[in-house]
Amino acid sequence: MNFISQSIRIDFQKSICFSLFLLLSGISVKAQKDENSGSLRKQVAASDNNNERSELLFKLGEYYLNKPGELKKDLDSADYFNQQAQQISVKTQNKLIIGKSLLLDAKIERERKNKTAAFTKIKKAISYSERNKLIQQAGEGYEELSFTYDNDPENFEVRIKLKEKALQLYKSSGAKLKQASVLKDLGEIYMNRDDADKSIELLKQALSVYKAAKYKEVQGVYSILANVYIDKADYNEALKYGLLAEKTALNVNDTSVQLSSIYSGIGMVYYYLRENDKTMRYWEKALDIAKKNKDNGYVRTVANNMSTMLIRQRKFQQAIDMIKEYKVRYPIDDKEFEKREDYIIFSTYTILKQFKNAEVYYKKLVSYYGENAEKNNERISMLRSFIFYHYQTKNFNAFYPKTRLFDSLTKKNGNDMLRSENYFVWFKADSVQGKYLDAINHYQLYKKFSDSVFNGEKSKQINSLQIQFDTEKKDKDIQLLTQKGKLQETRIANDMIMRYVFIGSLLVLVLFAALLYNRSRLKTNANKNLEIKRQQIDEQNEQLKKLLAEKEWLLKEIHHRVKNNLQIVISLLNTQSAYLENQDALMAIQNSQHRMHAMSLIHQKLYQSDNVSMIDMSWYIYELIIYIKDCYASEKNISFNVETEKIFLDVAQAVPMGLIVNEAINNTVKYAFPKNTKGEVNVSFKNTGQDLYQLIISDNGIGLPKDFDIDETESLGMNLMRGLADQLDGTFSLENKNGLMIMVTFRKKTEIETSNREV
Repeated sequence: MNFISQSIRIDFQKSICFSLFLLLSGISVKAQKDENSGSLRKQVAASDNNNERSELLFKLGEYYLNKPGELKKDLDSADYFNQQAQQISVKTQNKLIIGKSLLLDAKIERERKNKTAAFTKIKKAISYSERNKLIQQAGEGYEELSFTYDNDPENFEVRIKLKEKALQLYKSSGAKLKQASVLKDLGEIYMNRDDADKSIELLKQALSVYKAAKYKEVQGVYSILANVYIDKADYNEALKYGLLAEKTALNVNDTSVQLSSIYSGIGMVYYYLRENDKTMRYWEKALDIAKKNKDNGYVRTVANNMSTMLIRQRKFQQAIDMIKEYKVRYPIDDKEFEKREDYIIFSTYTILKQFKNAEVYYKKLVSYYGENAEKNNERISMLRSFIFYHYQTKNFNAFYPKTRLFDSLTKKNGNDMLRSENYFVWFKADSVQGKYLDAINHYQLYKKFSDSVFNGEKSKQINSLQIQFDTEKKDKDIQLLTQKGKLQETRIANDMIMRYVFIGSLLVLVLFAALLYNRSRLKTNANKNLEIKRQQIDEQNEQLKKLLAEKEWLLKEIHHRVKNNLQIVISLLNTQSAYLENQDALMAIQNSQHRMHAMSLIHQKLYQSDNVSMIDMSWYIYELIIYIKDCYASEKNISFNVETEKIFLDVAQAVPMGLIVNEAINNTVKYAFPKNTKGEVNVSFKNTGQDLYQLIISDNGIGLPKDFDIDETESLGMNLMRGLADQLDGTFSLENKNGLMIMVTFRKKTEIETSNREV
């Protein structure tokens, strides 16, 4: 089910991103924020200069063209004022306004859906601009010409060439914002072309140019970058740019449908990370923004996103009902969009194995997109659903060619997540067919690529990004509270000054009476001021306590999740060992489990204790030895003597220290006492003075061979302990006398303790 529900997500991700492209294609038209039709009309009436009048009339035409909505009366008004501007500019030979009005005429035709007329008029505008060396205007013409081609893959090449021509002309004219806009559009095209690396390169160039021009409203570029990284299954970068888009949009007070797209994109990242609560929180915000902007297309898009969550939760009929309900409540005239909704319903029926219903939608989709979904740039998402449908219906003759095609496409754009899920379905199909060698190979490939997407380091980075974003929001709230406090103090000070002036005037009239009155008022006001300040301090202290508590909770939550993840890995290794007969492999898995448990104990202690940064090593060593004894209880006759002082270490030292203890005791138990001989192991960890600590693990076993050379050994355990000792900036030594003694000496790091004491 995960394979097919993820494919639904990819489809709507592209839908949102293309809608964002359409939204931003006119980003350079900002005049209407500052001007309206009324003021422009007044300026036209008051002007007696023909050049000025033609420019104002052109601005009026632009205003009505870019007015929200696509009302016929607005387009007629745009055409009327533009024609007037053109007539006056022809008389005055104002070539710049003539070029602009010719292009605006073409844009009006495009808005009227007169594609042929628009194309002809754009060509005319470009020709005029080039003849009269209007470089920027010619660039705008080529850019406008690119908008006449739809998002069909067959049009990618011609759109790219037109955009690159426009970019070259903008560079020649020095139009920085125009350059950035075209770079962004090119990045969008390459994203839809499934060339993620080229798309990222162009989008980052766009950001660089925007920043050089000190243009702040770059949330749209961040949002597209987030979507490209989702295509690559790089969720760390996707979340980073998604949160940057949100932060930028809020800073510039953007409440347009673009904010809905940003929220929807962040929700998408969390969807792939299977953090359902965060996913729905962002999608609900996206839906609210879309409804406030009365944009039915965005409302339907986000509602369809939410339906995929219902599918994940196995609420299949609710998902279908939600799609149908929103189709009635928020109608749009878009056949491509309708097909995407058909696609969700088709996928849902496939999951439910209602193949008769699914077949109806399958035929519709194949008729519209092609047998291999080669039309309308929906190849990857549609192919995934077709693959799953053929698997469910056991049509393996159709299944295998599409699976191989899908693998080549996802390999090209570097999306390891999609490749891993494809290999998983491939593995299941091979198993059903009895192709067990192929099944094993495809399962190994599935594990390889899925592990590359969801490794521990990426998970930590993703969690840290969210924590960083939340912390920044809290810091901003603290700054606002501080500013309010200062403002209140200023007001109080101003009130005091006014009172002193009043009291001074009274002193002139009645010195003695005014003096007594003044002293009484001063005392009263001082008490009030002290009380107000005390209340402010109390409020600020409460805010700080709340922030500190939230920080500690977040740290504990992180440690808890790390411990749970390590326990899951231990369980997975345990499950894997049940299928192995090779003793070396079993031993390797067991060693890995011991190491995982050694680290898991640390994170368990951290989230269970009040101190989230320091570990009590006496407790930890005791618990670790108990665990190892239990693992070998039925095999070994060994007693342990443990002498440890109550020493606290930070996580950076506790982890390597715990792994050294784990390796040393495991090696001792396994090799020091052969043939189940009785033995004794001594463990000592003490402070030897001046922040120097010494760990000694000794036994009365057989010791090491006489010819043993630690620098030549290939033992993983020995090399691991030496490496961990280096990580502690300590010394590692062995003494082979009446058994083996391992000694590690290191200096305790005190930075964390110092910061804790300062706090």
